Amino acid sequence: MNWLTNPLPKFQRMLGKKDSPDNLWVKCPKSGELVYREDLDKSMWVTPSGAHMRIGPDKRFEYMFDDLLFTEIEMPSVPKDPLKFKDDKRYVDRLKSARAKTGREDCMVAAHGKIGGRPAVVLVQDFSFMGGSLGMAAGEAFIKAAETAVQRKSALIVFTMSGGARMQEGALSLMQMPRTTVAIQEVKEAGLPYIVVLCDPTSGGVLASYAMLGDIHIAEPEAMIAFAGPRVIEQTIREKLPEGFQRSEFLREHGMVDMVLDRREIPARVATILDLTMGSNDGSDIEAPVKEAAE
Repeated sequence: MNWLTNPLPKFQRMLGKKDSPDNLWVKCPKSGELVYREDLDKSMWVTPSGAHMRIGPDKRFEYMFDDLLFTEIEMPSVPKDPLKFKDDKRYVDRLKSARAKTGREDCMVAAHGKIGGRPAVVLVQDFSFMGGSLGMAAGEAFIKAAETAVQRKSALIVFTMSGGARMQEGALSLMQMPRTTVAIQEVKEAGLPYIVVLCDPTSGGVLASYAMLGDIHIAEPEAMIAFAGPRVIEQTIREKLPEGFQRSEFLREHGMVDMVLDRREIPARVATILDLTMGSNDGSDIEAPVKEAAE
């Protein structure tokens, strides 16, 4: 076949290969439509149909902190694979893969800065790191964030997104539930607000501990918030669950969360809550954040 019958390759070589990103469009999980990535970024990754797509710590910090300014908190190190766990794959290999994928040591990332002019520590669970599962590293990160909040006289705001405890660490992961509870109590004893934003999904041991101990509970729309999955419950009680069971709106109607907010409303609402709960504490006597969010 010559260039007369198949001219396209010739023209491609003449014009050169067009350098265009292969992730320019993102498919909405709710409607199936393609959404321009730049538009998604401007709308905090909420699609036109209202689907709240999962986002990582960097985006959360960028959307929450005033003037895109924050300082990331260095997390303590923990023993790696203390149980030498292996199923169909070694735990150390799973950790290595998750770290390569996310560029993070574990699923919890925290930073401090200001929200609405008030000092705040924001802790985010990254679901893309082994489902945001709670293990020793996540527990230590939570405690470090709580301690930083107390030291800096700041509010503690936690974005939960997790499948529960990390099975590869056995009882060591379950021990993080009471440890995080004690850390929260120290924040409250210091007279500082503890706010939880429940994202999709929040389940298992995370829900049974720090996710439901907030002074204020905010949930993103249609987030699954559950201790056990609906199929497990239905098989146990042998009954069909109500429509929308374990979703944000259902939990709000039954008093388990205070409000369900569109992600784009959360920064302003949190700023209002901090203004009402922190009195004259504007953080003027503490060191200002120095790190800008990545563009």
